Amino acid sequence: MSDTVPLTRFALSEHQRSSINVDQVTHIYDKTETRVLDNINLHLETGFYGLLGTNGAGKSTLMRIICTLLKPTKGTVTVNGLDTIRDCIEIRGHIGYLPQSFSAWRLFRTEEVLDTLARLSGVTDKKRRKARVVQVLEEVGLTDVADRRVKKLSGGMVRRLGVAQALVHEPSIIVVDEPTVGLDPEERIRFRHLMAELGQTRTILCSTHIVSDLGSGCKEIALLDDGKIAFQDSPDAFINQAQGRVFEVQVDLETAMQIEETYEIVSRESVANQVKLRLVIDRNNDAPTGAMPVNSATLEEAYLAFMGSIGKFAAVRADQEADLEAEEADTKKKRRKRGAKRSTS
Repeated sequence: MSDTVPLTRFALSEHQRSSINVDQVTHIYDKTETRVLDNINLHLETGFYGLLGTNGAGKSTLMRIICTLLKPTKGTVTVNGLDTIRDCIEIRGHIGYLPQSFSAWRLFRTEEVLDTLARLSGVTDKKRRKARVVQVLEEVGLTDVADRRVKKLSGGMVRRLGVAQALVHEPSIIVVDEPTVGLDPEERIRFRHLMAELGQTRTILCSTHIVSDLGSGCKEIALLDDGKIAFQDSPDAFINQAQGRVFEVQVDLETAMQIEETYEIVSRESVANQVKLRLVIDRNNDAPTGAMPVNSATLEEAYLAFMGSIGKFAAVRADQEADLEAEEADTKKKRRKRGAKRSTS
């Protein structure tokens, strides 16, 4: 099955034009008096938008405010012109939300989960509900496992089921929080393609600390740092800001080891008796001797360059290490399950 889906499957009626407006939103947690969000302003229309930032930057808090699950301390948020506090019940019919940790009833079959959640979301007509379940299962590539119990689904399939439940009541806005954590590379690519397709007819807001989640289909990136918008523009503009901060250098092994102690290394390649390094400089360092700037940085390199320019390399590294630990734990868990199956067979 193709990773992409014909755009007509996602078409909305003309009256369902979508938008999110965040106006001077601040949020302070009362118990700790921590300012999690500080005067946030965003205007989002139809398209796929990325909310980028390290863990703890305030992304999930902003998502919960947009989805009416949390009231801001100051400021206002409107969704399709409706106020998230005054019109919170009505807004929930406009939004499909996929939280960071999505789970479903493990003994239910895939189609049963969607039917139940569609009914809870207000799709009361049985015939219409059945048609929607069939449609969204096809949209997210789960038709072949419609009759499979949730406990038998892979991690990627469960995330796609999460997207399906966010779509089943035909919302004009989709909000997804850290959607690809724990997914393998193939599932991440599938998910990214799906979000880009949906973004052509809806407003899609995707929060992540994994830059590759966004890709070429992203219309605009907003980078959140310590509760403030530190950057907001197109992916191309984000890449352009990294100009002059991403370098390549080819040196002997001893010099390479010295460089690796000082700089953020993006890639390392052995070339004959030398080492070719691709690196990002931060605000405290000049490029190493002999290094040449690259003509075009990747989105991931641009993220590293930006975070380095504000002294946040350590936060990015902490996220990367946490992801690696989670992947290793997941791999061990899968091995134990396979071992248990072999021992009982």
